[in-house]
Order: sequence, then C-alpha cells, then structure tokens
Amino acid sequence: MSSSTSTRTSSSPGTGGTGPDRSATGGPTAPAGLQHVDLDITGMTCASCSARVERKLNKLDGVQASVNLATEKASVDFPADLSVADIVATVEKTGYGATPVKQERGGRPPAMTHDVVDRESLRLRMIVAGVLAFVVFLLHMVPPVRDALGTAGHWLQFLLTLPVYFWAGWPFHRAAAINARHGSSTMDTLVSVGTTAAMGWSVVALLTGFSHDMYFEVAAVVIAFLLIGRYIEARAKAQGRSALTSLMQLGAKDVAILRHETGSGAWSEHRVPVEELAVGDRFVVRPGEKVATDGRIVDGTSTIDASMVTGESMPVEVTAGDEVVGATVNGHGRLIVRATRVGGETTLARITALVEQAQTGKAPIQRLADRISAVFVPIVLVVALLTFVVWLFVSGGDVARSLMPAVAVLIIACPCALGLATPTALLTGTGRGAELGILIKGPQILESTRLVDTVVLDKTGTITTGEPVLTEVVPAGNLPADAALKAAASVETGSEHPVARAIITGARERGVRPSPITDFVTLPGQGARARIKGTAVSVGKPELFQEVPEVLSEVLAAGTGTTVLVGWDGVARAAITVADTPRPSSAAAVARLKELGLTPYLLTGDNEHTARRVAAEVGIDPRNVDAGVLPQDKFEHVKALQEQGRVVAMVGDGVNDAAALAQADLGMAMGSGTDVAAESADIVLMRSDVDTVADAIGLSRKTLRVIQENLVWAFGYNTLAIPLAAFGLLTPLIAGAAMALSSVLVVLNSLRLKGYAQRVN
Repeated sequence: MSSSTSTRTSSSPGTGGTGPDRSATGGPTAPAGLQHVDLDITGMTCASCSARVERKLNKLDGVQASVNLATEKASVDFPADLSVADIVATVEKTGYGATPVKQERGGRPPAMTHDVVDRESLRLRMIVAGVLAFVVFLLHMVPPVRDALGTAGHWLQFLLTLPVYFWAGWPFHRAAAINARHGSSTMDTLVSVGTTAAMGWSVVALLTGFSHDMYFEVAAVVIAFLLIGRYIEARAKAQGRSALTSLMQLGAKDVAILRHETGSGAWSEHRVPVEELAVGDRFVVRPGEKVATDGRIVDGTSTIDASMVTGESMPVEVTAGDEVVGATVNGHGRLIVRATRVGGETTLARITALVEQAQTGKAPIQRLADRISAVFVPIVLVVALLTFVVWLFVSGGDVARSLMPAVAVLIIACPCALGLATPTALLTGTGRGAELGILIKGPQILESTRLVDTVVLDKTGTITTGEPVLTEVVPAGNLPADAALKAAASVETGSEHPVARAIITGARERGVRPSPITDFVTLPGQGARARIKGTAVSVGKPELFQEVPEVLSEVLAAGTGTTVLVGWDGVARAAITVADTPRPSSAAAVARLKELGLTPYLLTGDNEHTARRVAAEVGIDPRNVDAGVLPQDKFEHVKALQEQGRVVAMVGDGVNDAAALAQADLGMAMGSGTDVAAESADIVLMRSDVDTVADAIGLSRKTLRVIQENLVWAFGYNTLAIPLAAFGLLTPLIAGAAMALSSVLVVLNSLRLKGYAQRVN
C-alpha cells in the first residue's frame, strides 16, 4: 500500500493571506513561500493542551499553526529554513508526541488512537475504579458500617483507594507530571493536585492519628467519576469522527483491471489493489461491485447507486459515455470504465479532504475559548490556594475544614467542556453534512450562513431539471396532433440535439412510434430534414418554410419554451414546444428557504416569459426574477443586491458562476458543476437540487447554534460552580460528578446533529 507524507509547498505569487489557503480539490496548501505539514498529536487531554502546543508552534519565526483537540491534529505552515523534524521536535519539547500524517491512496481510515490511554484501557480502569470507589464510599458514608469497622474501616478504605489513586488515576497523574516538567499546567493538573491533596491528607491522618477526618472516598469517587466521563467522551468523539472514517472506508480496495495482451491482442482481466490503478486504465465493474475510481464508461449499461456520495437515494441510469464516481455501487449491468482520476484527485478524496479541512479549522469563537483555556488553569490554581488560605483564616486554623473547598475548586474547574464545545459540534455537523452530500469548507462558513437573508438561484439545472421535455403540440388545420408529433419524432431520430431527444422521448411517452426515415440531413442552425415514405419532412425554425399559419406564429410568439415547426411541401403543419421544467422538489424547497427567513431570487439567461412561469410554479415572487442575464453579468447582479444591504448566498454550477460565487457572502456550488465553481464556493453541494441548499443552510445554522449552546453551558457552568465550591457549598464528590457530567452533556448536545435529517419536517 503506497502512502505519502502530507507535506506540501507553494511557490505561487502573492502573500496568500495570513492563514493556510484551502483548496477544494486537494485539502490544505501552504501560503506562498511556506511549506505545509499535518501532524498527528498524541498526549493531549484538554483544551489547555491544544492551546499550549499551538502557542509554542506559533512562537517559531514564520510559523502559522492550528491545533485541534477533537481531531488530535496540527495544521502547520512553516518557512523554508525550518524542517518537519524541527516542527516535530518543538511539539515533543512541549511534552506531546507528533508524527506527520500519512495520506493513504487506498482510502484507508486513520487510526484514531491518540488518547493518553486507549479506550479499552480506559474502560478497564473505569470499571475497577467504579467498583472500588463504591465500596470505599459505603465504608465511609454508611454510619452502621463505618461504626462497626472502626479503625479497621479506615485501613480498608486506604487499601481499596490505593489502586484507584495510583493505577486507575495514572493517566491524570502522568499527564500532570509531563506538563509540570515543562513548567505548564492543564486540567489533569487540577485533577491530580486535587486527588493528591485528599489522598495525602488522609494517609498522613491515618498514619499519625493527628486528625479523624479522612477523605479516601473523595480521591476514589472523584477519579471514578472522571474516568466515567472520560470514557463516555472518548466514545462520543469516536462517533463524531465516524462520518469521516466512513467516507474513507467507502472506496473499493481492489479492482479488475483490463490488460492488453501484446501477443494475442486480446484483453485479459487482472485483479490488483486499487492503488495500482492509473489514469487511462480500463477496469471492469460487475453488478453489485463498487466503482474503483472516477472514470468514463466505455462499454455497458447499468444503474449506479451514488447515495453514499451524493445523498441521492434514487439510482441513475448510465451507459457508454457517462461519467461515474469512485465508491458508488454498480447496479445490474456489467460496465467497462476508463479511469480519469485516481488517488487524491478523485471525487471521494476531494470530499474527504474538504470534511477533514472543515473539522481541523477553527471558528473565531473557538479561538477565544482556546485563549481562555490557556490561562484558566493557572488562575484556578491560584483561586484554590486563596480558598484554602481564606478558609484557614475563617475556620481558625482548621486545616481539614479548609482543604475540602480548595479541593472542590480544583475538581470542578476543569475546562473540559470548554475545550470540547466547538470541536465536537464541528465534527458531528460537518460529518452529517458529508452524509447528506453537503461539504462545508470551514467553520468560518457557519457564521456566514447565520447572516444570509437572500439566496440567488440559477434556473437551469438548479430549479429546473436542465433537461427539456415535450410540453405542447399545436397542429394547424385538421392534422391530428399525434400525426404531427410522429412526423417530427421520426425526423429527430437522426439527431443528437437535446430538443430532438425531448421530442422523441415525449412521443414515446404518448405511445407514438417514429417511422423509418431516409436521406436525413442536419441543417446547421436551423433544424433537420429527412424523407418519410418519400416525402421530405422538415423540423426546425420558421425559416425552413415558405408558409407559417397564423396559429403557429402565435405559438412562436408566446415564448413558452423552445418551439420548433414541423411541415412538408414548404408549409409548416404544427408547432412543437419543449421546455425545461422545475424539479418535483423545487417548490417545497423554495418554501423551506422562506421558512428559514431567506428571500429567493431567480437569475436566468432565459426569456422573461419562461423565467416568470418557472418562478410562479415554484413560488418565487415575480418581482424577484431577473431574466435575460448574460453569464458574465451574474457577478454584477449579486453585487447590486449587496449594495441594497442584503447578505447574499449565490448558488451556481458553471465556470461563469465562479466570479458571482466568490462575490457572494456565501457561495454554494453544485457538485455536478465545474472544479472552478467548487473552488470559488464556500459550500459544495453534491446533489443538484434546491432542497440541498435549504439543508446546507439549515444544518450550518444548527451547528452554529449547538456550538453557542455548548459554550454558554461551559462558560456558565465554570462561572457559577467555582464560587459555589469556594464558598464550601459543593463537596469534592459533587464537584467531580458535576465536572464529568458537564463534559458529557456538551458532547451529547453535539451528537444531536447526527439526527439532522434531509427532510427536517
């Protein structure tokens, strides 16, 4: 299996801004003159850890680093005079492990084993600590048991607490010791100092007998509570990552490649790992198999289930000439596909890179939380010391009475919830978006979706299907409509024009079968002509006929779609109209956009009549229709709306939409469009459906709301709980339980985003 270290350089001109430039097609790239590396960071346990690593890296000259606690990764841009080894050494000097991320061509999932101890070890420690702490709690808190055992009960508590404190609590003590060696402190410092104070006091009291107040149950129960919280948190984080892991597991692992035998000239199949596939190779996709990589079908007909990539549940018919996406599932037919993109260039790799990029980035609100976390622990240590001193003074020198509130302050102040508030919501929200075919490029986009009040929609391919269908057949005189349609469809069987395909399909749906034709000719810019049973029949523009009856001229003038005439002997006999029709879901999707407080606008190069008809069908106000807009003028229309004070989201899919997407406050590119449009956009929609636009804005807003709820809870919890603990209103037992519960609540609140459905109602 081939792999490469994720290190990239850039030599493009310009400064490129202050942060890493993010590309839609390949993950992060470095600003000009800088190199880029992604690192797996080990040993981080809280927001203070990630803030510390980030601070140390950013102190290096020319280095721009972002460290994410939830993904346990660092994204680092560094100048040429530094090396990856220098960056790794800096992280290691800070007390944490660092290894460059390996990019796997085969789409293998990353090994998420960066916690201080792995989940199974955490589970075992939790169970042992829980059982022993429960026994210690009974020995201390149940008067009949405590009185019956007397001094022996104290010794029993001591023996049972020893493994809890030393073995089960080892991850906390180890992390605290590592940080102390580097002159820093984290939430593990608070836990370790708090439980050590309770344990040390109790041991000295037991051995010397200077006091009858012992707190073995505090040390045991607090460690047990925190381990339970840490275990639940680890499980929840794994669930949050599951979307990304699932994406990386989607790809095929091997492929039946076709080799051209030099001797016989025949093609033969060879099953090889997917990493050996190269652009231009032909490979076989059997019924039920996954398509190995992006490519174009050269032979065969089948259906493709692309739901895992686009979120679209209906399989689509494919045949020779159609493009297919890697990781989609082949239906009933055997296909031969020529690879057009492999490795990191495939659609699946792009999706994975975008999701990971979004999950690694930080919203402005998260940077504020990180800065607070970095100074929080030292402040809490000072507050705990002051609490002890003040209580010592108030209680007249009662050390035992003073120790309890100080320990409670240390335990309850751990800023775990603060550190998890944003990353867990981002992990879950962007992961859920990927499952729905919505790729949010970064956390900063979430703020944009909250402010947007106007959404500009392109007509063709967005609101409508982009495929014309037969809408009307108007004959002149006594000619039956089906006879006119039969003549037109017969001639059009020789043409590949979209209008021709619409007429043929419409005829078949009406039970009209085309007749055989001869002498077919294409008339460039005008239409087509062929002979049916010896009669020359023309289909196309009015210029093909010497006589056009009034009734047909009226149809042409109405402009309800694209109208062609069919006739013979120089006389037009019927008018046939095809039109691009709205998608079945467009009206409901526009209604959802309105429910989200957005004003939809329709922008199209089509004529006024067609634009207003489509707008009326889907529920867009006629005053918000801009028809006859040239592609290059879309940018100006977006700008004009912004000058009216509107915050605009633009939805587009073509190269000509790129400027408008970049100008809009929120650019949304349809995934079926071009790479240029996707790179200019903030959100990429893998399905060409207005409903996805509503889903994307709804999900982004909900993710932002969950982040805000988490931060309010985390800040509020610490702000209220620390004074209560300092005033002696919370025991260390309750503080430990509340601290663990706070982290779990934040993670569970974030996991609610996994339930965000494609159809919210």
